[in-house]
Amino acid sequence: MNAATFLKQFEHLAEAPNGIAKLRELILQLAVRGKLVPQDPNDEPASELLERIEVEKKRLLAERMIRRSKSIPPIEPEDAPYEVPDSWRWSRIRHVTHDCGQTVPEAEFSYIDVGSIDGAIGKISDSPSVVAPEDAPSRARKLVKLGTVIYSTVRPYLLNTAVVDSAFTPSPIVSTAFAVLHPFNGLEPRYLLHYLRSGPFTEYVNEAMTGMAYPAINDAKMSVGPVPIPPLAEQKRIVAKVDELMALCDNLEAKRQARRTKQIALNRASLHALTEPNGTSLAAAWHRVRDHFDHLYTVPETVADLRQTILQLAVMGRLIPQDPNDEPASELLKKIQAARQCLIAEGRARRHKTLAPIEPGEVLQELPPQWLWVRVGECALIRGGKRIPKGMSFSSQPTDHVYIRVTDMQGGSISDSDLRYVSEDVFKHISNYTIDQNDLYITIAGSIGRVGTVPSRFHGMNLTENAAKLTFGVMDREFLCLALSSPVVQEQFSGRVRQMAQPKLALKRIADSIFPLPPLAEQKRIVAKVDQLMAVCDDLEAKLQQTQTDADNLLTAIVHELTSPGKEGG
Repeated sequence: MNAATFLKQFEHLAEAPNGIAKLRELILQLAVRGKLVPQDPNDEPASELLERIEVEKKRLLAERMIRRSKSIPPIEPEDAPYEVPDSWRWSRIRHVTHDCGQTVPEAEFSYIDVGSIDGAIGKISDSPSVVAPEDAPSRARKLVKLGTVIYSTVRPYLLNTAVVDSAFTPSPIVSTAFAVLHPFNGLEPRYLLHYLRSGPFTEYVNEAMTGMAYPAINDAKMSVGPVPIPPLAEQKRIVAKVDELMALCDNLEAKRQARRTKQIALNRASLHALTEPNGTSLAAAWHRVRDHFDHLYTVPETVADLRQTILQLAVMGRLIPQDPNDEPASELLKKIQAARQCLIAEGRARRHKTLAPIEPGEVLQELPPQWLWVRVGECALIRGGKRIPKGMSFSSQPTDHVYIRVTDMQGGSISDSDLRYVSEDVFKHISNYTIDQNDLYITIAGSIGRVGTVPSRFHGMNLTENAAKLTFGVMDREFLCLALSSPVVQEQFSGRVRQMAQPKLALKRIADSIFPLPPLAEQKRIVAKVDQLMAVCDDLEAKLQQTQTDADNLLTAIVHELTSPGKEGG
């Protein structure tokens, strides 16, 4: 693919993940390699342009308009970073630019610091801060003029680079965190800006940076930075073409975001119809989703919404049909409470405070006849974890005692990729705060409300104080897990978080939360159906990921092809 073909495929390539960002990068790469616009043999060559710059430089030095800089050797042809068209020449930053001096502010000034630049588009804020001289930061020292290019020299802000293209009132002063590069006549400021924001120059700067805590490129390295110089007429054509394509990128990005927003809204409306008990019948609402499946599920957010709807339907009793022969939930609740009394009598559990009866106003929706609204604390014993005592720490080596943190609680399970262990001495202090494969966990600080099961390979792990465990009997563990993960319960958890320095979900508030309890036999059927539908969601996400990966790989290959040496531009 040559540059002309690339431009024809522009809108198609923009659809790749991060495609627009990569296209912006590629536009600049092609521009500064002489591959974005055709060369014109009638243009005055860059060699003559550089000669004129040298004449101007000598004049300004003689008139003491600029300071003499240290001697910088030219770039020899064999040292050029990459090939450029025959009419171009390589130079160095300080061969084609000069600074504008420094000052200590004595009157109000417009202060431009690194934060004044929109790094995404390379533009200065329309209204930088106006600062009085007595309030001037110590970094407010460098002078600039109309047409000056300012370049942030600190690694996190390399793209906070812009042209001073407005006559600010009062006069501007910029931070010493910028390199001030005022082009000599014959170098277009916006061409220089595009080069400074391009991949080749950013790569040079990253390699030239020094400092660990605050990596930055110093003045000496900046001065000798290489810059390709096209003929002046071609510079103008490059700037015009870059501006045209960047505007097209802006337009495509806006359309893409609008389309994505509309798609997500349409999907949510369709899924809402599935869960709206007084709306369309479930079958009709599902047919509407099914008929537009290929259009609704093309972005990850829509699949995430589908997962939540599946859970919501599951706990509403609308996912599978009810069986009138099932033992009703009221009988199941009696068995759950009897099992709890046995645990308390055996000393294996503590008696909880009596929970208030569920008031009619708390009921969130109508349930099937054999279902019940119950409080979490009626069905499960809830207990918090324990932090490692002050002065003690994790073991540097694996031991028999695993300490489970919130960061280990991922994807509804426990990840063993980065487990922490405690010694026998530490374990003695926290041995009563463990969690087993028969329990559920709920995170109560940090990422609040994440619910999951403990894999059978884990046993007797110590539990962080930022999570709680639920111990229960008779009920289906997997159903309780999905019920507590459903929107109807998660919304209760999020609304009951105590506002503290570190927000936390209290154990009593978990116990007071209500959820729908179906017959035990139906719980098992619901779990089987949810597993089946979640597998469909997994497939959808895998296909989306593969599509995005393929598109990304294609665009990466095109970028490589177009920026490789020897490829023709124009």
